[in-house]
Amino acid sequence: MARVWQHPFLNVFKHLKIEEWKRSTKEGDVTTIMDKTLKATVYRIRGAVPAGNFIQLPKTSTQSLGLTGRYFYLLFRPIPMKYFVVHLDVTTEDSQVIRISFSNLFKEFKSTSTWLQFPFIYEEATGPAKTSKTDLIGAAPNCVRWTCLQLDLQFILMIYLNRRYSHIKSIKLCANQLVKNIYTSDLSFDPGITVSEVRQAKLALNPMPREMSFPVPKGERWHDRYVFIRFPTDDSQVLHDSVQSRLSHTSGSQEPVQQLPQPVTDSRTIQDKVSLIQQITSPMAWSHRAPSVQKSIPEVSLTSGHLETLYLGNQNDCRKGLLAGGDATVMCAASDGGVDVYVHKLGKGPTILEDPGLGEITSLTKSETISTKNSSQHRCLLPDPILKLKGVIGFGGCSTKWALWSKDGSYLVYPCHAVIVALIIETGEQRFFIGHTDKVSSLTFNGNSTLLASSQMGPLSMVRLWNFETGKCLSIFKTHIHFVCFLSFSYSGAVLCGVGKDKHGKTMVVVWSTASVSHGGEVTVLAKAHTDVDIQALKIAFFDDTRMVSCGRDNIRLWRIRSGTLRSCPVNLGEYHALEFTDLAFEEGHVANREPEDRTLFVCSRSGHILEINYKNVTIQNARRLLPSQTQPIHRKEKQTFNSGPGIAINSISISSTFCAMGSEDGYLRLWPLDFSSVFLEAEHEGAVSSVCISPNGLRVLSTTSTGNLGFLDIQSRGYNTLVRSHADLILAFAVEGHRKQLATVSQDNTIRIWDLVTMQQLYDFTTTEETPCAITFHPTQQVFVCGFSSGVVRSFSLVVSDLLMEYKQHRGAITGLAVSPDGNFMYSSCSQGTLALYNCSTQKYNILRMLSNVVCRDAELGTNVLVVNGDSSLLAFVGPSRYTVTIMDASSLDELLRIDISILDLDSTNLDSALDICFAPVSSGHLLVSTSSNKVLVLDVKTGCMARQLSNVHQVACSALALSKDGQFLLTAGDRAIKVWDFQMKFNTSFQVFIGHSEPVQGVAFTPDQQHIISVGDAIFIWDFLATPEKASKGSVHWSLESSPSPATRPNTERTGDAASGTNGVPRQSIPVPCLASPPHLDISSVPPWKNHDIFSESDDEGTCLKSHIMGMTQKVPDPSVSVKKKADGNASGPGKTKLGQWCSDLVTGNGRIAEPQNNVRPDSYKHFIARFKASTLPKKISFPKNNSERLRLKAVVGYNGNGRGNMVWRPDTGFFAYTCGCVIVVEDLHSGSQQHWLGHPEEISTLAVRHDAQVLASASGWGDKSSRCQIRIWDVAEGTCHKVLFHHETEVQAMAYSHNDRLFITLGDYSDRTIALWNAFTYELMSSTRFMEPVHEVAFNPFSANELACVGQGAITFWLMKRWGADINLQVHRVPVPAEIGPVELTSVCYSINPLVYSGTNSGQICVWDIGTNRCFMTWEADEGEIGVLLCSGNRLVSGSNTKRIRLWAVGAVQELRMKGSGARSSSVFMEQEMTLDGAVVSASFDDSMDMGIVGTTAGTLWYINWAERTNIRLISGHKNKVNEVTFSPTESHCATCGDDGSVRVWSLTSMELVVQFQVLNQSCLCLAWSPGASSRRADHQQVVAGYSDGTIRVFSISRTEMELKMHPHPVALTAISFSVDGQTIISGDKDGIVAVSSPRTGITIRVLDDHRGSSITVIQSKSKEYYDFGLEGGELWLAASADRRVSVWASDWLRDKCELVDWLSFPAPTNPKIPTNLPPSLANFCPWNSSMLVYVGFGLKEEVLFYSLHQKQVVEKIPLSYFATSLSLSPGSSLIAIGHCERLLRFIDFMSKTEQDFVGHNDAVQLCRFTPSGKLLFTAAYNEILVWEVLSPGATASREAESTPLRPQIDF
Repeated sequence: MARVWQHPFLNVFKHLKIEEWKRSTKEGDVTTIMDKTLKATVYRIRGAVPAGNFIQLPKTSTQSLGLTGRYFYLLFRPIPMKYFVVHLDVTTEDSQVIRISFSNLFKEFKSTSTWLQFPFIYEEATGPAKTSKTDLIGAAPNCVRWTCLQLDLQFILMIYLNRRYSHIKSIKLCANQLVKNIYTSDLSFDPGITVSEVRQAKLALNPMPREMSFPVPKGERWHDRYVFIRFPTDDSQVLHDSVQSRLSHTSGSQEPVQQLPQPVTDSRTIQDKVSLIQQITSPMAWSHRAPSVQKSIPEVSLTSGHLETLYLGNQNDCRKGLLAGGDATVMCAASDGGVDVYVHKLGKGPTILEDPGLGEITSLTKSETISTKNSSQHRCLLPDPILKLKGVIGFGGCSTKWALWSKDGSYLVYPCHAVIVALIIETGEQRFFIGHTDKVSSLTFNGNSTLLASSQMGPLSMVRLWNFETGKCLSIFKTHIHFVCFLSFSYSGAVLCGVGKDKHGKTMVVVWSTASVSHGGEVTVLAKAHTDVDIQALKIAFFDDTRMVSCGRDNIRLWRIRSGTLRSCPVNLGEYHALEFTDLAFEEGHVANREPEDRTLFVCSRSGHILEINYKNVTIQNARRLLPSQTQPIHRKEKQTFNSGPGIAINSISISSTFCAMGSEDGYLRLWPLDFSSVFLEAEHEGAVSSVCISPNGLRVLSTTSTGNLGFLDIQSRGYNTLVRSHADLILAFAVEGHRKQLATVSQDNTIRIWDLVTMQQLYDFTTTEETPCAITFHPTQQVFVCGFSSGVVRSFSLVVSDLLMEYKQHRGAITGLAVSPDGNFMYSSCSQGTLALYNCSTQKYNILRMLSNVVCRDAELGTNVLVVNGDSSLLAFVGPSRYTVTIMDASSLDELLRIDISILDLDSTNLDSALDICFAPVSSGHLLVSTSSNKVLVLDVKTGCMARQLSNVHQVACSALALSKDGQFLLTAGDRAIKVWDFQMKFNTSFQVFIGHSEPVQGVAFTPDQQHIISVGDAIFIWDFLATPEKASKGSVHWSLESSPSPATRPNTERTGDAASGTNGVPRQSIPVPCLASPPHLDISSVPPWKNHDIFSESDDEGTCLKSHIMGMTQKVPDPSVSVKKKADGNASGPGKTKLGQWCSDLVTGNGRIAEPQNNVRPDSYKHFIARFKASTLPKKISFPKNNSERLRLKAVVGYNGNGRGNMVWRPDTGFFAYTCGCVIVVEDLHSGSQQHWLGHPEEISTLAVRHDAQVLASASGWGDKSSRCQIRIWDVAEGTCHKVLFHHETEVQAMAYSHNDRLFITLGDYSDRTIALWNAFTYELMSSTRFMEPVHEVAFNPFSANELACVGQGAITFWLMKRWGADINLQVHRVPVPAEIGPVELTSVCYSINPLVYSGTNSGQICVWDIGTNRCFMTWEADEGEIGVLLCSGNRLVSGSNTKRIRLWAVGAVQELRMKGSGARSSSVFMEQEMTLDGAVVSASFDDSMDMGIVGTTAGTLWYINWAERTNIRLISGHKNKVNEVTFSPTESHCATCGDDGSVRVWSLTSMELVVQFQVLNQSCLCLAWSPGASSRRADHQQVVAGYSDGTIRVFSISRTEMELKMHPHPVALTAISFSVDGQTIISGDKDGIVAVSSPRTGITIRVLDDHRGSSITVIQSKSKEYYDFGLEGGELWLAASADRRVSVWASDWLRDKCELVDWLSFPAPTNPKIPTNLPPSLANFCPWNSSMLVYVGFGLKEEVLFYSLHQKQVVEKIPLSYFATSLSLSPGSSLIAIGHCERLLRFIDFMSKTEQDFVGHNDAVQLCRFTPSGKLLFTAAYNEILVWEVLSPGATASREAESTPLRPQIDF
């Protein structure tokens, strides 16, 4: 939707204030003049060279106009006898900039991927006759008039370039022309009518606004004085190659036929007309659509002197005609390659049409008349798209060496020919990056995996840049390299380097700047160079974007960009100058004492050499060679060593900080230490290892092989996991088995492979050495498949024993066809010698019954279906004996029944037509389909051989494969690299859809037996979801296959195969079924996962009748099979009522009476759906609660709001009740005083809240976490603040909850895994009914006017519920209504009721749908946002919408109630937006008062906003960190505290009110440590500083009083992990993750000292304190410590002013020798003891879970305190002997050192990673992820006040 401020139109000159020339620019002769015709000031642009005289909007090319209007209006007049040019730069939705130009300079239409050039032509009706288009091109005539040009930019981009229009970036008006103004709008205006005429005639037209229209004197018509050009015209679907206008010297005088204004949008005068010229070029597949007979044309009305131009038929059948009265005469003439339409006045002569091909419309002659009374509308095949890519089986294509890890190690990215696949390791889910038209030749990531670059093969290689997270293509550009063989991204992503060959075969290196791509900018060439050396690998140095290294045959070179020039310097290789180097890698890690470029470069070679090169000095440091081991006895196998002798070719090398991985030609992946002493781990592969890559965490090593396998070696488990297997050559044929959902393929790589269609994993493979498998088929009832080979042998194999059964050698030529009859009784085979064999399959040996010679065609160019059998197994058809004939035989005897000569069927063709592929239609139709060499599909009658009909121009090349659906509704064709899906009945104008993805010709296509998927093979195996719902589906047909139920012990999660599972959002499937975890992947064969067993539903007699009649196809109406009603089982919280299932029941029943339901636990594509944050922590198994209410801590405040929840904030304006959640805590806050109550009890993150309308009861829900806690719903008494009921019903998470308007009913909705909606009695909370959906549901709402009605929304539909009671029984009536087809495939994500009977729902594409409850239909939609709408609230005539675009909008919807009467004709222009506000995150919760004037809104940023529409203000009520909190520090006076987090922010809070005072934000960095300057450091009391350490190694010093950054330092090359001020505040001590400690001055920024004693292990703690100057025998007034993750603590004495720093003590704490090491080791933490100056306290991973007290004087541990768990955080109170310890078990332990008492406190939802006492020790701050809890420390004798609390501090935790 266009931006509101640009609606209904935008005056561009006025908007830019062009007269000031500040936001625009002019060049050359540009002046303003007064035009006499318009009586207004216009701009005159003139000059001999148009390019040197122009007006440009905006001022510079780097800016963007951002004009979103679909239509572009230019009011201009070309200067007579001159040439002019207009350029429009428009941006598409994928950020591609396209230039659209039109000029009378252009001689012809030209089109590239980024530029469209249209000739502008003026025709003179009364001038000399011009017979060709070339004669019309040239300078503007003398009689040229003022013109209003309208361009439909959306249509132009879609038709010519198949791109979606976004906005206009810039406009350039070049000489010679006069320009009045430019406008943009989403409306199409008509200048020839007025507002009064529209109202009188009630026309649905938009009159031209007064501001945009030219002045018209009284008594004259607009079209008599001016020209209006609309391009393209609305009434034509053809392609145009020019913009044209007709001129005449005389005005029209024709009498009117009708006095009403013309009801069309073009200007229809005789003098001024747009003449369309079709098909000068033919972009996309439009030119190949089959023509169809057009029986009628649309009905129109005619006005005075106006003539209608109409569209007849499909693309090849466009005809224009002269309309008189109600008829049109179509006249045909010879073709010159285009269609030219010349429009004349009525009665002035005939209309001449020129058509290049009449297609099938052969019945129209020059004298025929077609009636226009019956209108026909243009329709297309739906859904669009009808296929969705589910999965791809394959790897490689151009090369098998490209496979990458994502930064977090969760994705593997690899090419599969022309498709790029991103595979999620844990789930097996695939994402696709589709756009390449040829095989992908290289891939590369930037450092943080946000940008992906890919190139493709071809003479002019294209490079695509992708946003990896969204999958969006950011840029496409030509490389000027004929073949890009290598790409490398810089770490920052700002530089991309490519290597390839130019057209002369010379090596070329090009460097591009990609810095602005993510922001919509363009890719520019920084430098390029030609070189004579060979380059096989090139990488940009991760420490410098301007440096690169390459290697190849005989050379290693260092490259650098300087002053726009790319220069290189060779490495002196000495004796190694003749080696062929294959790969290179840099030394990892950073060393503080060395410059970034001072590091080692590792280069491997084909001869087994590995060179270590000093990058800085460009010298060889070391050379080694990989040699095969010497021959050893069998029982002694030694690993490879580095010595002299013949080496093993190394193809790839990868380096981590601790080891090196190599992949070699002998098929081994080897892991070496960096000193290359010996191999410590190796894995043998089936083929040569092409590439290796170590994961970012160093725990896995990825490897690819030349045989097309991809997998990784897990170092910890020492196991190898094969993720992808693929054929190494072209796939020749395939077969699908329906019962076990298996796929068999044969390939030119001489292998037969069996695949599981659900998991897409290989089950078996069979390899032959001397013969190639050619054909394959499954037996329909036996677990047997049969394969034919190039040697003529036919073999049958058993899938039960995985072995050969029988071998048949009757054929002498290669097997060309195999088929088994559907009943399984007979098998057929044919060979290249023309022989046909019939087998009896009723016996185990498949005896041969008959052999026929020379009956099957011997042509090798036949399609995949050489032999086909019809559905009832009665007929066999094949091509033969020649390629011009098709033979039909009796399938049981091979008696010939019919022979059809294909070549004579088309009488008009001059060429002999031959058959290529065949397939049978359903038996009832009696048809056989034949594809021919002339790109046709013939439909033949199997009894007579007559042609019933034909499809022409099916593909650009011959159709190689056919497949027809079982119901005969859809046809699949394959030609070249494309697949087409056709409506076989040809009911639509556009009856097919085209799908690409294959990089080689498609060898075969087929429907799966359940008709839910489509398989296409060629270069790889593509599995598509078939999204079309058969017509019989609406009558209750089965949408999925019913499987047997395995035992519970063997049932993994599997994927549903029905339409509901596949979705209708038109994008590739986002996940695949998760393989069974009990059977990890093997190198060869993986097991078949069985289907998941389901619950057994008890049924009454009525239920059984309903269900059985549904399955048996009786006449009972079943509206929707996607909803099943589950009867409440007796048990917990159950009541006495029963649920009756009436006519709305829609479950499926198996033979044993069970209800089988498919599973689809895939997360929906909707931010509205709640997904609990992943937590590695677990719940505690034992807790030491305080005794006798003697708690030493009381929860005082909670800082933050959980932005991850959904609907987890409630506010009642009438009562003032306000509550929200933070983790597992409910915070009830008084908005006036700011005081808080805290309700504890949930063990997991709270997902949502619901409050009764009287605000007396609150419901909260939390999930199941790691299954150690149960999903629970808690019911709270608001007045008492206590929980009085806990409900257990949902299995996983609760998505939404709601109370009915009368507060009698309570409903809860499960998430996408649970998919259960439960209805409860709101007084007793007994379960009344439970219903299970087949699809995820996002939100539910009660009808405020009827408590028995509710609505819920989900995937593509809204479901209305009606509850009826009969005593204790409840009857549920469910009606599911899909969204209108014109909206497209969407998710309905939000719903709210309005004035009866209206319901509003939001979609994930930004639309709002309005539904009429009475008729259950959607009568109106409008584009309300650019993103997903997750929140909708309505009251009266106002509607509030909130979306993931961070916007909340207020809409006036008062007119919607009136528009309801208009039905689907209602227009959304009556709805307008009153206000809009942009917040800091996606909107997840909202609550407003009844007038919708004020409300509270929650966002994903963890903020609650107060919104006041009347005052147009938004105020931050609650705020917190969005990501993990890393540190809390306090001011010396305890007036403020500061926090920092992974979101890069430093936030300063008031300690008394806990309100945010100031925030310092650093983008794209994480703030990891923080310290507040001590009081002694501030000369002035108001000068306080905070120092922060960041993940990029920088330190920033912030002034709190001046709220600004004072200093930035960069003493560390890696992330900082600890930081502290010295005691006097004059020095900063910082430590990083590599163990380096730096001492810096906060005044000068100079690093004073660097300590590397802890090198190699991350610094966890730095703390300083004062000491006596000569204490411990060392000088210095300061004592400080540093602790590192390797359990080492160093203590130092320092005097920084005298540059003294000496080690006092070095502590090393032991770890278990053979420990059961946790996944994440707990940190090593140490603190000085406040109550004992010589004591040090330590916790960490050790022999036991304990706190150690170490004496610095005695040099030993003097005391230990045992713990229940290892500590994750530690803090010691400065005011008393108190210790606070956080645990990963979400527990806070509070220890009194003196009394040795311990107390545990809960309340956190994750590991307590932070504990900090305030300087006074009165408060304790704890943090778990982004939750901050503030505790008040109580004295031992005090009792926690229960008045301020609403729940005990020992809540009940359910396990």
